[in-house]
Amino acid sequence: MDISKKMQDAFNAQITQELYSSNLYLEMAFWFRKEGWNGFASWMTKQSAEEKNHALRMADFVLNRGGEAHVGAIDAPQTDFKDPKQIFETTMDHEKKVSDLIYQLAEKAEEEKDRASVNFIDTFVDEQVEEEKSVRDILNLFRHRDGHTVANIDDILGARKEE
Repeated sequence: MDISKKMQDAFNAQITQELYSSNLYLEMAFWFRKEGWNGFASWMTKQSAEEKNHALRMADFVLNRGGEAHVGAIDAPQTDFKDPKQIFETTMDHEKKVSDLIYQLAEKAEEEKDRASVNFIDTFVDEQVEEEKSVRDILNLFRHRDGHTVANIDDILGARKEE
């Protein structure tokens, strides 16, 4: 069954959002590297690649269903940051926004009675739960380690493996 124009457009909007997320996390990685936080930079670089992969998976899904995949205009991400904790607070806010967008995409698929899209989007719903938990865990490290061991958190994040 071919994808509807409505779902195609919704996926294309999400593809653009995923690429914005990739750029945001890459910008954060650059800031971390500039500031000498190589573990944080490594974690954010991997996060950036993961978001780009989401966009590619969505594009493949649209194309495999006979639709057209397009990238819309991508806003420049924030470039000024205060400190590592603030970056992860910004990351949590952003992940919650992405979760809301994924939920809206799922609702649209349900309205369209597009079972293939619903099933596909469900994987991203599950992934957003993991994304928010991951960032929440990092914020808990900041809170429980009282900020004076930020270097330890940097080391922990530097150990993140490819997914």
